[in-house]
Amino acid sequence: MPMLGAILTPHPPVLLPEVGKGREREIAATGRAMAEAAAEVARWAPDVLIVASPHTILYGDYFRISPGRGAAGSMSTFGAPQVRIEARYDVPLRDEIVRRAQAAGLKAGTRGQRDPQLDHGVLIPLYFLRKAGVDCPIVRMGLSGFSPLDHYRLGQCVAEAVEALGRRAVFVASGDLSHKLKSDGPYGFAPEGPVFDEAVTQPMASGNFLQFLTMDPSLCERAAECGLRAFQMMAGALDGLAVDPRLLSHEGTFGVGYAVALFPVTGRDETRRFAAACRQAQRGRLAERRAKEDPWVRLARLSLETYVRTGQRLNSLPDDLPQELTEQAAGAFVSLHISGRLRGCIGTIAPTQENTAWEIVQNAVSAGTRDPRFPAVGVDELEELEYSVDVLGQPEMVDSPDQLDPRQYGVIVSCGHRRGLLLPDLDGVDTVEQQIDIARQKGGIRAGEPYTLQRFQVVRHL
Repeated sequence: MPMLGAILTPHPPVLLPEVGKGREREIAATGRAMAEAAAEVARWAPDVLIVASPHTILYGDYFRISPGRGAAGSMSTFGAPQVRIEARYDVPLRDEIVRRAQAAGLKAGTRGQRDPQLDHGVLIPLYFLRKAGVDCPIVRMGLSGFSPLDHYRLGQCVAEAVEALGRRAVFVASGDLSHKLKSDGPYGFAPEGPVFDEAVTQPMASGNFLQFLTMDPSLCERAAECGLRAFQMMAGALDGLAVDPRLLSHEGTFGVGYAVALFPVTGRDETRRFAAACRQAQRGRLAERRAKEDPWVRLARLSLETYVRTGQRLNSLPDDLPQELTEQAAGAFVSLHISGRLRGCIGTIAPTQENTAWEIVQNAVSAGTRDPRFPAVGVDELEELEYSVDVLGQPEMVDSPDQLDPRQYGVIVSCGHRRGLLLPDLDGVDTVEQQIDIARQKGGIRAGEPYTLQRFQVVRHL
């Protein structure tokens, strides 16, 4: 069987004795499980390891697969330069994966090299695998901002390339779980943290990889997870294969979830092809959300879809809009998401149009075509888009950050003519300090420059 199996590993630097200097004993169960998984892989005697890491260079719109003939890296950033690993790349296999991914319509390749060094998401699993005697070439894969299904499909391309070249391969999915399990942890606590860890370890124990593909994007964002997209890619690499799932450990000692799991392949199983079920679940979720859209969101959708399909802006408003939209004026932001990830967001702080309806019409087109962080939305993306519309209340000056609350209020940070705005209740923005810092940076206001603060409330329409 070309795909021999997979291991799912965390990558906390403190796990290595050279870094932890005794603290590794506080996560001893993780260390034992890593050694056990590495020993099992050694018994499989692979020709190549496919390593997916969230700390390898990541692009929102591109799967980057590391170029060259090999790379090296060390733990010097973590105070242990003596821990240094060199790895050879399986160049023919990498090139075959790229070829198949591009043929499948995935944006993948070896462009965009910024730092060739092995990152700690690769180094830490390799550290244990090398100790167990596994010293074969690797293919190093980065993640992306694409959908869970696209990560799964890239995993399928990996498996196809492995089989075509006759390699005996093991997939290494490197990733921590939630970073928000404890209030005294490095990232604080969020209620979604333990919920995420419980949800994501279920498929590790059961082997039901569909759960990796259908997790609530908002839950994942608020839990500050790390490795889910690597796990989704791993699931694709094991598409159609029977596995013996073994969740070897799960710990959250330091406020970050660490899980180790092992998935030896035991044969073929046509019932374990999850792409179609993922598509069906995604269509169902989008249809349910679309059925619940209110007039504010339906107007944003109509505006952007009309422009993308015809190249023309709406020249009249629907007849059945509420008076609140047609008789009042307000600033409004339109946000677009695909699979829980931002696809565009543009808005106005104060009204620029005769009423809120026209404000939404204009800003919906801008969110889909003028957000400098993203390419313009294409026709093929329209069915996947999820919209939200925030109608802004009147901003008011505040004297102190103590008067802010990132869940209740948005913030405007101003310095002269420069100003940056951040909406309230955003996934991953949990503190006033985060909120101010992001808004400051959006406004091009440097650290240390004086600034004033305003807060505002919004009515969010989904």
